[in-house]
Parts: sequence; C-alpha cells; structure tokens
Amino acid sequence: MKGIILAGGMGTRLRPITKTCSKQLLPIYDKPMIFYPLSILLNSGINEICIVSTPKDLPEFKKLLGDGKKFGIDLTYFKQLKPVGIADVFNVTRKFIKGSSVTLILGDNIFFNFDKDQLKCGDVDGARVFCKEVSNPQRYGVVEFGQNKMINKIVEKPSNPPSNYAVTGLYQYDKNVIDYVGQLKPSKRGELEITDLNNLYIKENKLHSVMLQKATDWFDTGTFFSLFEASKYVHQYQMKNKKPIGSPEVAAIESGLVKKHEMLKILSKENNQYSEFIYQNYKNNC
Repeated sequence: MKGIILAGGMGTRLRPITKTCSKQLLPIYDKPMIFYPLSILLNSGINEICIVSTPKDLPEFKKLLGDGKKFGIDLTYFKQLKPVGIADVFNVTRKFIKGSSVTLILGDNIFFNFDKDQLKCGDVDGARVFCKEVSNPQRYGVVEFGQNKMINKIVEKPSNPPSNYAVTGLYQYDKNVIDYVGQLKPSKRGELEITDLNNLYIKENKLHSVMLQKATDWFDTGTFFSLFEASKYVHQYQMKNKKPIGSPEVAAIESGLVKKHEMLKILSKENNQYSEFIYQNYKNNC
C-alpha cells in the first residue's frame, strides 16, 4: 500500500490568505494543515508516500518535509500542472503507483480520533470510500445505499440527499485504478471527477463503504469557519489532554517507523514551541 496526499488547487475560496500560500500550508493551530493527513497515513504504517501539488507550491512542501527520512518514510513529490480534477492525481502519479494499491487523502481533510484499524495498509480488492454521517449532506458527495448497505451510487451535492452519509476525502483503490481512470471523460466543468471514478467501481460491485466511527471528527477545511473550528479543536484537545494531536513526529513513533530515542534526539535540536511540546510529552509520558 502506498499513500498519496493531494495538496493542489488554487484555494480561491480562502483568498486573500491563500494568495501567496498553499491552503495545505496554512496553520491549523500549531502546525501546517498537511501535517494532519500525513499523520493519518503514518499512523497506518504506510511508508511510501507522495505529495501532489502545483509547480508554484511544491518547493514549499519540499522545504517543510524534505525526503521523509525524519519520519522513517520515503517521500516523493509530483507536479499537477493544472487543477483538472481529483481523479487526475492517478495520472500524475502513475509511475509512483506501479501496480500497487493506494490510499488517497485530500490535503485539506482533517480527521481526529481516527481508528487506524479501519485503514488497510495491505492490498485492497476494489475500492473503499470512508463515509461520515453529517447534518448538512447537501454540501458533499452523498452515498445512496441499496440492500444490505451496498452502495447504489454517489450523488454530488444533491438538493434532496438520499442519505446523511457524506464521502470524505479519504479513499483506497486497488492496483487497477489507473485503468479505471482511463475510462473517465471530463465533466461539464472539464475535470476528471472522483465521484465518476467511484461510480465506475460501483458498476462492478467493487466499491465498499467504511463508516467512520461516531467518535471520529472530520473537518473539510474549505471555509474560514472550518479553519477556525479545526484550530480551536486542536487547541482545546492539547490543552485538556496535555499531549499533541495530528503530529507526524508522534505518528512515526507510534507506528514504529522511527524509534522514540531517535525522534527525541531530532526534536531536542529544534528550537521551537511545537517540537518542545512533543519532546517534553514523550520524554515524560512514554
């Protein structure tokens, strides 16, 4: 299993704060947004990961994360020259996938209290979408269920939602995903839609739904309010529990990708509040 983080797009809905900065590099309390989806992949033990972004923003991600050795992973980067749909990410990363199953997570989707056992780190059969019950399904791609909770179809931003279960920005696909993407045609807005890709898997009864637990909190940080709410969540959690959340350094330790003493040695040399908080927490409590 390999991992892909899509951190592209222009972030136009969040301007002016995204005028000079990628949305996925904006701070969510004490860390860049991309740290949170990266932590989800690390917690599941995925150690081959690539980041896809625009030619303008990609150097900033490289500056932030490097080659991934700090986290015990192999981290590579790919340019998406134009924002032509989420499903296009598989065309961009064709060489990276190389016949492997792949987990795709959108760089602006943040999950808290995520059950890592729900995310398979081995090969998958077909495709898996991770769904969350929401109060405002009109904003999302929504699942229509048939008998035995099988997915009949996914409807994008319906005025009359067939259910309250939204498809989040977390997906897993088998090694045949490139072939499925090759069957897609651009939508009316000229993009290769992830919903259309998922519906191809549905036609062959190969799309499986994974219902996120009620304890799992999900933020789609596409608005100013959701950015604020996600930051407030992190602040309140860390102040109450006195431990970090959404930190790839912690995820790397807990998943066994990096030994604790090695990470602590790195953190001890980084003169900032973020690293000091993790260092003191792990030094005292682990």
